[in-house]
Amino acid sequence: MGESSVVRRLLACICWAAVGLVAMSQAASASEVLSSNEAWVAVLVTVLIVVVCITLHYEVFNGLSTFLVRLHTRPRSRILILILGLMVLHVLEIWIFAVGYFFLTSQPGLGSLSGALDADLLEYVYYSSVVYTTLGFGDLIPHGNIRFLTGTEALMGLMLITWSASFTFLEMQKFWNNR
Repeated sequence: MGESSVVRRLLACICWAAVGLVAMSQAASASEVLSSNEAWVAVLVTVLIVVVCITLHYEVFNGLSTFLVRLHTRPRSRILILILGLMVLHVLEIWIFAVGYFFLTSQPGLGSLSGALDADLLEYVYYSSVVYTTLGFGDLIPHGNIRFLTGTEALMGLMLITWSASFTFLEMQKFWNNR
């Protein structure tokens, strides 16, 4: 299956999910399922972030695979480069979610974080890293519609970290079997 086919299928799934949500919200009463515009904004921002992170993860894996094969150095150096690349990737994804929190909390009615919050971008990066890694300190608590982004980020973090671990294992097998 080609790359463009995978991307098209992913986008089709997202579109069908959105159509399903619209149908459910129209079938339900005004107080059920995603009744307010604020909830829709939170859902759309969350879906956008998820699509960006999955696509970014896939493309970085693709690029790292190609780069590591062409790199003429010892296997240990290749694995070190791989781990550093994955670390940068995960930090970037945490920042993407943090920008989503920053945006959503700056809009009226979309939610807030309570706790010892300075409300600067680095606080949101901290919160995002705690959620992404499913560490869950609990010192910052989401309220309102951003809870949807918080739950989704925890699931995405778990999935993306395990995807990276699987990728690392496969790359280590390739390099160490070809010594």
